[in-house]
Amino acid sequence: MQKLWTLYQKYREPFLYLLFGGLTTLVNIVFFWVSRNLFLWDLVVSTILAWFVSVIFAYVTNKLFVFESRSFAPKVMFPEIGAFFAARLFSGLLDLGIMYLFVDILHWHEMLMKILSNVLVIILNYLFSKLFIFKKPSSKAK
Repeated sequence: MQKLWTLYQKYREPFLYLLFGGLTTLVNIVFFWVSRNLFLWDLVVSTILAWFVSVIFAYVTNKLFVFESRSFAPKVMFPEIGAFFAARLFSGLLDLGIMYLFVDILHWHEMLMKILSNVLVIILNYLFSKLFIFKKPSSKAK
């Protein structure tokens, strides 16, 4: 048990990111499926709705649990939110482009493409969050 705890401590951030990234992906896919199959909304509308809901979920979980950005001061939070949504807008547009190309144009299976697209989006979003959005201050800046 101690070895597992040590491993968790060593890889805590990537582990939590994958956990919450997986939950964010689940939120995205569930909202996409519901809007497509229950509400019968258009592919693009469904993708945008799924993106929006999952970005809100991702911001809260990434800020509080993964990158532990505990400041709610406007000078910290507003740039964070702006950068987070800008990065997610980029990856959301990438998701939309992938869905449009592979589902609407090439007629590939939409749920398979939604899952594959989300794998790419999770990787890109981690890099954006780690390197730019929730970047820890360097030791010189402290």
